[in-house]
Amino acid sequence: MSTPPAQDPLSRERAHLGSSRAALRAMREDVENLDIKDVTANWVNAAVLQHQIDERIKALADLSHTPLFFGRLDYLHAPGADKAEGAEGERFYIGRRHVHDAEGDPMVIDWRAPVSQPFYRASKKDPLDVGLRRRFGYTSGDLTAYEDEHLSDPSEAAATSKLLQQEIERPRVGPMRDIVATIQPEQDEIVRSGLTGSVCVQGGPGTGKTAVGLHRVAYLLYAHRERLARTGTLVIGPNKSFLHYIEQVLPALGELEVKQATVDDLVAHVEVRGTDDATAAVIKGDARMAEVLRRAVRSHVTLPTEGVVVVRGSRRWRVPAYELETIVGELLDRDIRYGAAREALPQRIAHAVLVQMERSGEAPDDRVQDAVARNTAVKAAVKAIWPPVDPAKLVLRLLTDADFLAVHADGILDEDEQKEILWSKPVRSVKSARWSPADAVLIDEATDLVQRTHSLGHVVLDEAQDLSPMQYRAVGRRCTTGSATVLGDLAQGTTPWATRSWDEALAHLGKGEAVIEELTAGFRVPTDVITYASRLLPHIAPGLTPVASVRENPGFFEVRPTTADEEVVDACEELLRNEGSIGLIAADARIPALTEALTAAGLTYLGPGEETTAQTRLTLVPASLAKGLEYDYVVLDEPQAVVDGEPDERTGLRRLYVALTRAVSGLTVTHAAPLPRQLA
Repeated sequence: MSTPPAQDPLSRERAHLGSSRAALRAMREDVENLDIKDVTANWVNAAVLQHQIDERIKALADLSHTPLFFGRLDYLHAPGADKAEGAEGERFYIGRRHVHDAEGDPMVIDWRAPVSQPFYRASKKDPLDVGLRRRFGYTSGDLTAYEDEHLSDPSEAAATSKLLQQEIERPRVGPMRDIVATIQPEQDEIVRSGLTGSVCVQGGPGTGKTAVGLHRVAYLLYAHRERLARTGTLVIGPNKSFLHYIEQVLPALGELEVKQATVDDLVAHVEVRGTDDATAAVIKGDARMAEVLRRAVRSHVTLPTEGVVVVRGSRRWRVPAYELETIVGELLDRDIRYGAAREALPQRIAHAVLVQMERSGEAPDDRVQDAVARNTAVKAAVKAIWPPVDPAKLVLRLLTDADFLAVHADGILDEDEQKEILWSKPVRSVKSARWSPADAVLIDEATDLVQRTHSLGHVVLDEAQDLSPMQYRAVGRRCTTGSATVLGDLAQGTTPWATRSWDEALAHLGKGEAVIEELTAGFRVPTDVITYASRLLPHIAPGLTPVASVRENPGFFEVRPTTADEEVVDACEELLRNEGSIGLIAADARIPALTEALTAAGLTYLGPGEETTAQTRLTLVPASLAKGLEYDYVVLDEPQAVVDGEPDERTGLRRLYVALTRAVSGLTVTHAAPLPRQLA
């Protein structure tokens, strides 16, 4: 007999989805209908409150193609109740945000809530008082399937979730999506780690480290919203294309206030128009440059040779040179910021004058001290002893004045290293200089030596393996009083200064106490693809644990010899017959030729970072910009050209490893030239 619709579980779940969507709409309408005219004292308060209301309305948006809930937990007992009392269990629907009905009863529980945690952690061995875990399957936002795990039933064998596999393998069109429905226990432990501690996640391709970092931000904002609202959060990515790709993950989880930036954005004190060769860039990025800059900044302090005479009314007060020298020495010994010490100096001189006044029987107060600190003679002395320092001008002098550099780099950089970073041509001014990215980081370091950099509550640093020690220091300055989530893969380091060890990197970041976690289970890259790419690991990161794909589907994989660019286009057209996104990845030097071939064939394509659509699913990606991106299918053109495009073979092989591991469902490798011997 067929089950009546009222008793059909799928119908009941669809009905709950409909009711939940209606409740979310009602929550949004309640906010939209708020009248703030009588609760704000002035227009400033009204503007602030209206902004908060607008942000709340955005956070309550119901995205039609995004499931409102993806799972259900049936507890054996009420959470928090005494199990001995036999308290009846409760049922919770787990989703991306909290939804309640008109009476305030929850219809969907936020995935970050403590009661939701067993959805990710419960198992047959440790069911966490969960009797049933139900996963839901969706098609274009419609609930179409469900799958049950009876965790408390010992007779039911544990099995791999088909819906979980389908969600992981679901074709990708558009930006990166969240993984709240597929977070694994080892990932969940990192996501829910506390705000006060920093975490470093080493993860190979497809292990979900980027998603883990973004979901950790979402969790921390849920658990510590007020604190992070005051201090701020920041996600740092390797380039604009990557940031554009990930920018919709947090808004989909209801978090709209997280800022995104590249390291170059953080240190944009000057316009970058130049480049360094690899040798100069490595030296400028070396942590030793921090001491060179510190010496150069402090060199502007000149010990006084004359005293200061302050005239007030008919009285003259003299602070002798030896006393000034003591004051200056004490400020130098404190090793505080140059600018802070310069601000303290006139107050210290004024205090010395006030001591004399008190000895003569006067009773000066703080107003007198401030007046003395602003005295013309005191200001002149401060300017002579502790003059202002312009960070950009300081770095410009170091890079153009051989004698100045030699004095402050003595014992730190040898003569050859000094010659490498010196500019060959004189420069008239800061504005006319052709600054390189590494120069901008030096200016940021000098800026912090003068004035403390603002610190945030939490910073996520992705693709961290490509940063230089000086870049780590620049990021670390942004979270000196906060914590960090560092994400990367040592095998994917593709800069000449790439990170050798996470312990070393974390020391430069100022987070030496951070816990290092390793993710080795691959969810994104198919078995055959990751096995092929892992042939490179002994040559690029010996000792690193290879990623083990947990996908039951081995994926599509092919190595195809070609004789013309038209055959590469043919490979793209074949993959376009499948559902999902296609990435054509090639050495940067090969992009013009492939652009011409795609145009001649009438194939429309996008650049990296541009959002794919149902009409345009092909993206042409230079290998230098492939890091962090993913596509359902990838055509990798000329692996040897990718290797040859880098300054050395090891970096080239790492770039190739990145390119080989961008595919979610299938990879076609095309080549006219012989393959690199390491892939044989």
